[in-house]
Parts: sequence; C-alpha cells; structure tokens
Amino acid sequence: MSPPSLIDTHPNLSDTAPVALSYELFPPRSPAAAETLWTTIRELETTDPDYVSVTYGASGSNRDTAVELVNRLVLETTLRPLAHLTCVGNTPAELADVIGELLDAGVRGILALRGDQPKDSGKPVSGSLRYAQDLIELIRRVEQRRSALLCAGKVAVGVAAYPTRHPESPSEAHDVEVLLAKQRSGADFAITQVFFHTEQYADLIARARRAGVTIPIIPGVMPLTSLRRLKRLGELTGVEPAPELIERLAAADSDAERMRIGVSATVDLANAALDAGAPGLHLYTFNEHQSALEVLDKLSLGRPTRSASRLNAIARRQLENLTTAS
Repeated sequence: MSPPSLIDTHPNLSDTAPVALSYELFPPRSPAAAETLWTTIRELETTDPDYVSVTYGASGSNRDTAVELVNRLVLETTLRPLAHLTCVGNTPAELADVIGELLDAGVRGILALRGDQPKDSGKPVSGSLRYAQDLIELIRRVEQRRSALLCAGKVAVGVAAYPTRHPESPSEAHDVEVLLAKQRSGADFAITQVFFHTEQYADLIARARRAGVTIPIIPGVMPLTSLRRLKRLGELTGVEPAPELIERLAAADSDAERMRIGVSATVDLANAALDAGAPGLHLYTFNEHQSALEVLDKLSLGRPTRSASRLNAIARRQLENLTTAS
C-alpha cells in the first residue's frame, strides 16, 4: 500500500476544492461565424471559466485563424486560452516555431494531440512527429530553452483521454497505457473525449488509476441537445448515444422541448462524473453558448463568484480595447 500523500495528511489543507470549469471553442470559418463566436465568447466570459480551449486542425490546417483567435482572447478578454496543437504531418522545427509563437502571445497552456491522419496521406512527412507523447516532449524542450522568459514557470500540458475505446485502438486497456505514456512524457492533466453514458467516466477513472495514471482527468461533456450532432459524434466515436435519448429528441415538438430534454440528460452525465470525483468540467460548446449556460444553471459547481473589483477591471479593459480600436 502506498503511503498517504502530503495533501491527504496536512491539517491545513481542505478536503474539497472548487470545481474547475472550461469550454472548447473552434476558430470561425467565415465573418458571420466570427460574429456568432464573439457573442458566445462574451456570454461565456461572464461565467469566469478557468480557461477556454481553442481547437487546431489536423496538420495545422487552420493554424492562422487558430493563432489569431488565441491572440484576441489574450488581448481582448479576461479568458485564459488553452491552445490545441496537433503533431501529425509537422516536423519538430515547424512545431517548435508554433509553440514559441503561442508562448510569445502569452499562452501558458497547450493541449498536445496527435491529430487525425490526413485522409489522402501516403507516407508520413519526413521527420514529422507521430504521437502525442513526442509532442509533449518537444513542448518541454521548448519550455526549457525559454525558462528565463517564463520566469522559470511551467507550461501546463494537457492531453486527450478516452472513456471508450479509441477507434484505432485494439482495446480500452491499450488506451490507458497510451495515457500513462503521455503522463511519463510530461503531461499535467487530461480531458476526455465526449461520452454518452453516465458510467463511462467512472469506469475510465478506475482503469486509469489501477494502471498508475495519477494526473487529473477532466470529463469533456457535450450538451446533448442536437440530434444531428449526437448521431454524427456517435459515428465518429463508435459509441452510440442512449437510444431512448435519441427517440425523445426526435419526438420533441419544438426546439425548446429538445433543449429541455438535452440539458436534463447532460446534467445527469455531468453529475455522474462529479460524483465519481471529477476535478472539473470541460464543455464542448460548438461555438454556441445557450445550451452550455443552461447546463451550468442547473449544476451546483460551488465555484467562487467574481468580486466587484474584478468585474470593474474587466469593464475597464474592454473600454480600453474599444478606445484603442476606434
């Protein structure tokens, strides 16, 4: 039996901590999409999340728009960006440049991902990285070279975890071994891919802890309000959503009824994860805020509220940005 850790035994440390809250956003593909996204960003900002993640296409296909969004989040909002970064199809030198660009912009968190294999790929790009753990190690090398610029601080590196078998994996046990390898390479935390059944997060935690994974594993929860999106993600993940949920959403008479049904199912999913010890919630927003805020409204996360001084600082910053832009 392992000895108790300091956090388990120290008398001045609380047994409970606030639940972390974060969202996922993706770069807009058009001016109209950008306008919608920034409405969502301002709405989500009022909930004071711990960070927001910004997706990054396979092989850096939307690199410029992703980096631009990250820069704007740093400069124009109070939000802390967690920048996604994929490594498939990119060389260490190319990725080191991107990492440096992100750090120079003020990013202090990176979600290190393998990324999807390009559909038309033949041989891998010569010298390109192949696995997420290779990217983690590269981030740590870049970090080490920049330790003085970072005030000897540390970049938070996140990775993906899979509550159900990855489509390319031979087994769930193999997925856990990959997660353990990512931890050994220097990962600080993991965020799960979407899951649809209340027991799946607890099952993942049990498998991971038995294997020796100790990093926090944050459940990634998708608001279950869109029938089309549910079916599509079911196809991509190979895990079918609950048939009764699909039937209820399909039979709903209105968008409001679908919202009510989907939000209720999402709250059940989130509460099951929290009951299993989840340290936070990561909401996949699909750049829409209404369903995410509806879910939060029905959850009791016990998060600290913003102080008046913080709200005033936010207002001043936004006013300064408007003045500079005019």
